[in-house]
Amino acid sequence: MIRIALAAAVALAASSASAAVPAKRAAQIDAAVARAMTATRAEGLALAVIEDGQVAYVKSYGKRNAAGAPLEPQTVMYGASLTKAVFAYTVMQLAEEGVIDLDASIATYLDKPLTDYPNEDKYGPWRDLAGDERWRALTPRILLSHGSGFANFAFLEPDEKLRFHFDPGSRYAYSGEGLILLQFVLERGLGLDVGREMQRRVFDRFGMTDTSMIWRPDFASNLADGWDLQGKTEPHDERGRVRAAGSMDTTIADFARFAAGYVRGEGLSPKGRAELVRPQRPITTASQFPTLQPELPPAERRADLAAGLGLVVFDGPQGPGFFKTGHNDTTGNVWMCVERGRRCVVMLANDVRAEAAFPALAKLVLGETGAPWKWEYGDLTFWDGR
Repeated sequence: MIRIALAAAVALAASSASAAVPAKRAAQIDAAVARAMTATRAEGLALAVIEDGQVAYVKSYGKRNAAGAPLEPQTVMYGASLTKAVFAYTVMQLAEEGVIDLDASIATYLDKPLTDYPNEDKYGPWRDLAGDERWRALTPRILLSHGSGFANFAFLEPDEKLRFHFDPGSRYAYSGEGLILLQFVLERGLGLDVGREMQRRVFDRFGMTDTSMIWRPDFASNLADGWDLQGKTEPHDERGRVRAAGSMDTTIADFARFAAGYVRGEGLSPKGRAELVRPQRPITTASQFPTLQPELPPAERRADLAAGLGLVVFDGPQGPGFFKTGHNDTTGNVWMCVERGRRCVVMLANDVRAEAAFPALAKLVLGETGAPWKWEYGDLTFWDGR
């Protein structure tokens, strides 16, 4: 009875969708999402389909808050680490304009040594690196491809001190701190305002009117709260600081526009667009997290899995593909594309339990891609699609 009621609620709360996807296929997607939400107990999920670089389908399902207000295509949701891919796209524009060199030491752009800057709440504790000159080997490319050598964030260290765990550029280990450092270089070294640059170069370009790197009061009228693994609700965080690693708020309608423009290569030269999704750094671990786990023996590594710039690239039965996820205790997001046909699926969930359904739903939309789901989500038990 509970499952029947939830499925009915999903159907009633779902938004209208584009006619670009044939009705039969749209019905298949809707039915699969209803089954997924019932099986995972997820309260809210939004999905978009990109075909040949154009938005073909946008639909939202379920609730945006505990009061039962419907999740809509214009509901503001937390973008989480999808922010990193948008930031990398912005940095690539700057690189193509000659503002920054992806392979120059960050020292090139600072007016004093990194470790001489005071620790600030907005940025990382750079003074923790005093006495370790390896920071001079860091480049924008190394930071965007998660080769910094840092933990994900300094506050996750036992003593909350930032340190190098390996020489910069020598291996992959996911680090939001590395993206924050590149933001610092752009802002303190080059005098740029990263929030304004992303607004101008991305959000305005693609008509993303309900997307921002910081909280806007007008978001409050149509805002998604979140559900955690235990089904507890948490209010949406009103983020007041631009954080290149993950402060973006967006909507499924807006992010679908970005995904379509990105896969078309809009705003970049063909060379710049290709560089974003070129394998930059081999991924050598059994899973994404924990970030500093030992590397696998070479024979056990997935040879096609690598870091691009701000995202992960892989090769599968349909050829090259790429993806980026976003996650916190109440958020599960994924954006995945296959280059052939310029096809993508975007899923934003304000209930972290929905992540278990992502592989099956992505396969329904895109077919088998060969995406490294177990590497990304570790021991998560995935919904089987039934």
